Amino acid sequence: MDTTPHTLTTLFQQLGLPSNGAEIDAFLAAHALADGQRLPEAPFWTPAQAAFLREALSADADWAEKVDELATRLTH
Repeated sequence: MDTTPHTLTTLFQQLGLPSNGAEIDAFLAAHALADGQRLPEAPFWTPAQAAFLREALSADADWAEKVDELATRLTH
């Protein structure tokens, strides 16, 4: 059983993205969701990343809260 606390850092690690604070800030500054676009539908995800995000949201998985936070932070 995974007991790792879910944070934006661990979400970025799960997605295979650079995950230190500056790298997360750079990603957030460089990417945005279009009006009404769902996070997994954004064009900047790989198919595997989009599938993980869809699964996290649809299953209301442990990751759902952090995935929602990421979506909020990508809405400019």
